[in-house]
Amino acid sequence: MGLAALLLVPTQTKPGLPWPPHQQQNSIVYEHREKRQRSMVPVARLFGPAIFEASKLKVLFLGVDEKKHPGNLPRTYTLTHSDITSKITLAISHTINRAQLQGWYNRLQRDEVVADWKKVQGKMSLHVHCHISGGHFLLDFIAKLRHYIFCKELPVVLKAFVHGDGNLFSHYPELEDAQVWVYFHSNLGEFNRVECWGPLREATERDGRWVKPPGEDNKPPHPCPDDCSCCFPPQNLISWPPHFEEEKGHSPLSTLPTE
Repeated sequence: MGLAALLLVPTQTKPGLPWPPHQQQNSIVYEHREKRQRSMVPVARLFGPAIFEASKLKVLFLGVDEKKHPGNLPRTYTLTHSDITSKITLAISHTINRAQLQGWYNRLQRDEVVADWKKVQGKMSLHVHCHISGGHFLLDFIAKLRHYIFCKELPVVLKAFVHGDGNLFSHYPELEDAQVWVYFHSNLGEFNRVECWGPLREATERDGRWVKPPGEDNKPPHPCPDDCSCCFPPQNLISWPPHFEEEKGHSPLSTLPTE
């Protein structure tokens, strides 16, 4: 049977094609709308609300006492995310869990978030670090988008810290009043900066938009220059490559240690 004959076959012998013709047209329009809606799903996920799901969080305690106050024993968080499984892995340890950051996928994506607790002049604070750009050109090309995503997702990350380290916060609820300092690391001056997100309990509920508090110089607290009991740990637990500062000539992150 030729092509012309097939086009003339009554609808009954060709199931799946609606009849009369206007129904077929409506069906095509519906399919087009459905496909367009499906294609918009990733965009909606990207720009929709960030929601913390405890069921997707895996917590690893690596040689750290769950109940030991971070003002007396070093405590860091290493958080990574899998786009394939949507699972979040949080390692709680004395130092950054570098094994968690290995592999080509993590080196390419650089979507990890690392943080450490500090006691400076008797006050506790949480210092959070994000890699925006630098290292390879793909990150530089989408630096603005990466900064947007990090700002949007950071409240979820902070909730993961609080939930995953639940025993610590149960014993020391005052830690939720600690100031959160966010370090955005970038080879582009626009995104290479430090922001104070306020108390932890408020930072977990913010919408990702940061407004500089009036009268704040927005500089993280500095430990005492000499040995003292009001600052801990005595050395930085998180080190960051210095090349961003070298390329810019100046940086708000210049106080970070070099490797």
